[in-house]
Amino acid sequence: MQHRLWTALGAVVFATMVLGGAAHAENRKVKIINETNSDLNEFYASNVGASDWEEDILGDDQVPAGGSVSINIDDGSGYCKFDFKGVFVDDSEAILEGVDVCEVGVVRFTEK
Repeated sequence: MQHRLWTALGAVVFATMVLGGAAHAENRKVKIINETNSDLNEFYASNVGASDWEEDILGDDQVPAGGSVSINIDDGSGYCKFDFKGVFVDDSEAILEGVDVCEVGVVRFTEK
């Protein structure tokens, strides 16, 4: 099984440059962009205070290679920082830690 690991820092830096701080604390919507060559089959977002991954947000849906989806990452906890986990149809995984969804409006899964 091939594993991909991305850092949230790259996503945060890119989103900050592109959005220029357009996302506000009350807006926890994040556009997830799949820039890999594999469809995103599962997506999890758990606040950094959680000990386990929450449910698969995509359910029966997928984000195709080159596609995107907008998700409201508000779990009612008041947290802004979340860990993201993407599982792709080729069984590879990507984990982004500590993404500040109150500041970042775009997160990209890219080939490494």
